Amino acid sequence: MTTSSPSVAETDLGRKRRARRIGRALTDAHPDAHCELDHSNALELAVATILSAQCTDKRVNEVTPKLFARYPGAADYAGADRTELEELIRPTGFFRNKTDSLIRLGQALVERYDGQVPGRLTDLVTLPGIGRKTANVILGNAFGVPGITVDTHFQRLVHRWRLTAETDPVKIEHAVGALFEKRDWTMLSHRVIFHGRRVCHARKPACGACTLTKLCPSYGTGPTEPAAAAKLLKGPRARDLAVAAGLDPDLVPAQAVAVEVP
Repeated sequence: MTTSSPSVAETDLGRKRRARRIGRALTDAHPDAHCELDHSNALELAVATILSAQCTDKRVNEVTPKLFARYPGAADYAGADRTELEELIRPTGFFRNKTDSLIRLGQALVERYDGQVPGRLTDLVTLPGIGRKTANVILGNAFGVPGITVDTHFQRLVHRWRLTAETDPVKIEHAVGALFEKRDWTMLSHRVIFHGRRVCHARKPACGACTLTKLCPSYGTGPTEPAAAAKLLKGPRARDLAVAAGLDPDLVPAQAVAVEVP
């Protein structure tokens, strides 16, 4: 497949136009994009996001049903028995630090916000265990306030696409945010993360099975030969992703479809 990768001398306007085309291509490729942490309210999402540090969403989702049933409100975390809470969240790793964060989060919410998770970035980032990335996840998915979530996948992909050269997460957030309509920020984050988990992997991206080849200056970082690239696609829609890239879906092995996306 031939590509027309953007030149080094790309103008700011050219970058914005290419970014918008990338956004549209991601919308087509990942219509199922969503927050992969199971939750039913802002507190549950805050807790799940804290637990997701250095842990897969799948593992967090295995732990949280019992956790949420045991601790339905901020006051429950504030008064939690440390040993019991540690045991419940142990499978997520770093459980002692996470237990400390959850208890302190519950206490702060009770003391300062009547037990409710606030819906403003400036308030959220003052809470234990909640940094700017987590705050944007909560705002976008629990309050409908647009936000960009700069996780490791997001950073990797926007660098590969050369949408920004910034390395600081806050600067990345602002630089990429300026390229897209604010109303699109939350879903853009989900789609970029989906793409990073399913197609554009860290070590070996599926370049030859990607719908962004003509828009990506890093095309060729991973295998470009269709059969080799298709084997790298992951997730239940792996064969749909192959079709979208113009490949035979049978090139995607069954284990790739069945694999748990991290």
